Amino acid sequence: MGFKMVLLPPNTQADWPEKIRAVVPDCEVALFDRPEAAREAIVDADAAYGDVVPDLLNRAERLRWIQAPAAAPPAGYYTPELIDNDVVVTNQREIYNDHIGAHIMAFVLGFARGLHHYLPSQLLRQWRPRGEHDIIHLSEATALIVGVGGIGSETARLCAAFGMTVLGVDARRPEAPPSMKELQRPDALHEMLPQADFVILTVPHTPETEGLMGKAEFRAMRKSAFLINIGRGACVKLDELVAALRGGEIAGAGLDVFEIEPLPPEHALWNTPGVLLTPHVAGIGPYLQERRTELLLDNCQRFNEGRPLRNVVEKNRWF
Repeated sequence: MGFKMVLLPPNTQADWPEKIRAVVPDCEVALFDRPEAAREAIVDADAAYGDVVPDLLNRAERLRWIQAPAAAPPAGYYTPELIDNDVVVTNQREIYNDHIGAHIMAFVLGFARGLHHYLPSQLLRQWRPRGEHDIIHLSEATALIVGVGGIGSETARLCAAFGMTVLGVDARRPEAPPSMKELQRPDALHEMLPQADFVILTVPHTPETEGLMGKAEFRAMRKSAFLINIGRGACVKLDELVAALRGGEIAGAGLDVFEIEPLPPEHALWNTPGVLLTPHVAGIGPYLQERRTELLLDNCQRFNEGRPLRNVVEKNRWF
């Protein structure tokens, strides 16, 4: 059997051709350092990894499978040409679950213990103890997780381990994971928002989730609630979030992703009270390259044998 595959940036590894040929001995593999270098090789390739730009896709005559280089590639990856093409796309979801779950809990614990107050005081060298009314007792708190995939399920498990009641909203998951009390569809979001002390977004950027959290959603939340977004920046309207924070409509926000990245130095969010910001680092952690490799090799074997691939994407929904 065997097939021809081209490997394109980003996140490729120099030893991938050797490792792919080890699991599919008669496979032809070519590694390129930039997409334009693969213009000839893509013509008769059966499979590809990475950023298959429109020029390459248009030249491909036999392409049947693309392994996307991330769980949710940057906006614009799923072009109309890619969506309309018969090629199957798989992504890298599930490899970040533990790292991002831990990052979410860092935000949850930080807000619960008042770090959004104490960190600014530390920079000013001011000793300002706060009272118990500023503490969130997690065993009496509720988390609403919007997007219950691998990351959302891991976050539900961690929240439940701290005694929290966990609710969820998801468009595709058929039933709630064991640690989640209730799971609803996205049309119930506005009914769920007022129940939560923490609203945690783990959804990818899709046509349905773009601008998901805006003025109406912030007004539906409790004034004492916190928003946490580690999904994609396009899901939260930042200017409306700043207005909600400064207007006292919600208590705070923890963000790792932003509508504009890097967040401009002059953006009002930097100086808005009640905010914890990290620079799109929630997914960083050990073993990611090993996990990418394992997923790629497994899918190469599956593709070669005609078996179902892991992490198949609904291309028109970008995930």
